[in-house]
Amino acid sequence: MKIKSPYLVKPRAKIKLSRIDASVTGGFKSHAAAEEILVEHRNHLIALQEVFNASQKKALLIVLQGMDTGGKDGAISHIFSGVNPQGCDVAAFKPPTPLEERHDFLWRIHSQVPPRGMIQIFNRSHYEDILVPSVHKLLPPKDIKRRLENIRAFESILADNDVLMLKFFLHISRKEQTSRLQSRIDTPEKHWKLSEGDFQERKYWDQYQQAYEELLPATSTKHAPWFIIPADHKWYRNVVISQILVDLMTSLNLTFPEPTMDASKIKL
Repeated sequence: MKIKSPYLVKPRAKIKLSRIDASVTGGFKSHAAAEEILVEHRNHLIALQEVFNASQKKALLIVLQGMDTGGKDGAISHIFSGVNPQGCDVAAFKPPTPLEERHDFLWRIHSQVPPRGMIQIFNRSHYEDILVPSVHKLLPPKDIKRRLENIRAFESILADNDVLMLKFFLHISRKEQTSRLQSRIDTPEKHWKLSEGDFQERKYWDQYQQAYEELLPATSTKHAPWFIIPADHKWYRNVVISQILVDLMTSLNLTFPEPTMDASKIKL
């Protein structure tokens, strides 16, 4: 799987998130200009998904990770608003339940892997089981390292079984997170989005940034690449992600399956 993007994380590269501008707009001068491109991408995805679903040659797993208010929900609703819901699903991963904790940490993940012909979106993912234990010192470093190895092996198995993976880290600045949280506080209709956890985890901003800096290059591979998406501007985030999706799905050159009957002989 070869995808050209300035936001691709090279395997084992050294990254410093504080030095990566989260507010760039890629040459777009306005929201309106970017929206025109996004509409084109959405229309293209609708057509690409139809043949993707019909061919049942590949599955596509999309991972969305990021800090609170990073825009995971928004990216899903804006990019996939036109695709056929029969061929696309979303799995959101909360803290493990008591049952899930009794299993290996990938148990609940594997059950959500898409079958061929389907697109599955992970709103948060198996990477939470690296990030949270790392930041809060819940596991020793050797166990974190082992989990990273497990994830690389798991994703390799998926690739060997026709599951394509694209992993997006939605990179926002602390200033932008502050603005988005304040907007939720100031808007009563958004109070349902607030949780104590958002504000508690915010205290660990630097630790999460460091955890991502170690995690992203360690698990970005040719078959399961990571992309650091500038996400301070929601509209630019959507254009970048949708462009990568269109590029990948176009490169597959999939075709509709051969018909099982001659439609020209049918008379109603």
